[in-house]
Amino acid sequence: MLQPDKKVPISEEKISFVVNGDLYEVRVQSNWTLQYVLHNELGLTGTKEFCNDGACGACAVILDGRSVLSCMILAIECDGKTIETIEGIARASHPLVEAYVKHSCMQCGYCTPGFIVTAKALLDKNSNPTEEEVKEALVGNLCRCGTYPQHTIAVLEAANNLRRR
Repeated sequence: MLQPDKKVPISEEKISFVVNGDLYEVRVQSNWTLQYVLHNELGLTGTKEFCNDGACGACAVILDGRSVLSCMILAIECDGKTIETIEGIARASHPLVEAYVKHSCMQCGYCTPGFIVTAKALLDKNSNPTEEEVKEALVGNLCRCGTYPQHTIAVLEAANNLRRR
């Protein structure tokens, strides 16, 4: 049994992954989350830490094509994976960004990156979602400011704009 005053040694490993199209090799401790590495090691501050319990969606990223909560995934598990963050989505000028601004989907803006990332994962799989499908996709994202109705409007508009491209 470990003594409470003894420190448990943390192992470190080098991992590599692609984030927003760029290859990174990073030394990570075995207990670091993906959110921690993206934010603190790579400087991608759009991926927010809010609840740190997988309950709010602020830390959402796209991992190998699906939306995940980066606070619930160990970075060491991401070796060889492809990750997309809000910075990559913004850099690509995705129609979601413009639609979110146009429809005032944010007040404080803290939750906005997670909403946009989650919405993009939906649109990547379903280019013509219904209002109910959008609501269902975004159900895990929380907004303290209460801008929920606007999110659905923005996602549906972005979907229309993507189909017209």
